[in-house]
Amino acid sequence: MTFLRKKRVFALLLVCFIVVLFMNSSFIGRKLYPIYFEQEIRQSAAKHHIDPFLIAAIIRVETNYKHHLESKKGALGLMQLMPDTADWIVESTNLEPHAQKDLLEVDVNINLGSWYLSWLQKHYNGNLVYAIAAYNAGQGNVNKWKQNDIWDGSQANINQIPFGETRHYVQRVLYYYEKYTNLYSERWGALPKQNKEALD
Repeated sequence: MTFLRKKRVFALLLVCFIVVLFMNSSFIGRKLYPIYFEQEIRQSAAKHHIDPFLIAAIIRVETNYKHHLESKKGALGLMQLMPDTADWIVESTNLEPHAQKDLLEVDVNINLGSWYLSWLQKHYNGNLVYAIAAYNAGQGNVNKWKQNDIWDGSQANINQIPFGETRHYVQRVLYYYEKYTNLYSERWGALPKQNKEALD
């Protein structure tokens, strides 16, 4: 009995050693941090000139790739778009009109959400951290924090964001953004220059 126990302990230690050994490998990393709906993400990223890994990070934090979700506030789909926001996006662009139920469709949701994320980044003159915060807290709140010198929009001063939920949201999106960039950039292509600069 003791011999069997020792064998089990040894086997367990060996498995743990192998896991730790390969923890930093891209293969294991991609298993731990998968990206789903790659084709739709890459198409929308190219169409709206935004980093696909940023889109993937937003999706991961918003819904963890569950495309059928509806929040208590009424936000829909992978990128958790409010129907009013989706209507405004369609009015502001030449994107096709949609019914509310269409926001649960993967391609429609990612297309509209990517356009909005790209628009926010331009609105904040390329400041990616402001854009991420506004995606969660709304432009009105972020504009107020900016104008009243409450938060300077830097990654270093995220702790100045007044809303705890938004602070946590921004930190999580940036965490996954960095993970995805490190794990997938070689396979997908280099990180766009504008987003590198936006985080400097």
